[in-house]
Amino acid sequence: MLIHIHPDNPQQKNIQAVVDCLKSGGVIIYPTDTVYAFGCDIMNKNAVEKICQLRNMKPEKANFSFVCHDLSQLAKYATHIDTTTFRLMKKALPGPFTFILEASGEVPKIFKVKKKTIGIRVPKNNICAEITALLGNPIMSASLKADDEIIEYLTDPDLIHDKYEKLVKLVINGGYGNNEPSTVIDCSNGNPIIIREGSGNIHQFI
Repeated sequence: MLIHIHPDNPQQKNIQAVVDCLKSGGVIIYPTDTVYAFGCDIMNKNAVEKICQLRNMKPEKANFSFVCHDLSQLAKYATHIDTTTFRLMKKALPGPFTFILEASGEVPKIFKVKKKTIGIRVPKNNICAEITALLGNPIMSASLKADDEIIEYLTDPDLIHDKYEKLVKLVINGGYGNNEPSTVIDCSNGNPIIIREGSGNIHQFI
């Protein structure tokens, strides 16, 4: 199913439909402030495994992100956030950045078989913000890559729907996506280390 949601003023009825889908174990494709992504409720093991199948990855080896509503929701799933890291995140978020942090006991076990860290995002995107607020917990997120040597990510929601309508429950059309992923900063050991340069300028905050 393709559902249109206004990127500036998300329709509450449509946001509710997305949240109902997520709570029932559905996998969605949705826009962020960078690229379009697969998403599901982090609490639903079957939905997590479905995204792993779609991305041809094993859950224990996959580098998926938790898309959170704000810093308070983020803090529930990450632990040992030092003052420097917290100040950095407070300046940079919401924004196109993924922070690698030590996972807390609240992170479902499927994500921590061999890893003790988790990628955390708070996108500057009203659709993401409304969904995660109403859902009450983060969305597990995996970027939607294109099978193309030139274009790395799929950006047109209509074409995304054509390709994935039989593989996911719902595709959100929130306008064209970008073709550049988030910048990834590893803060799990205290000192921020940029491990992928992407969208956004994290250097202005460090």
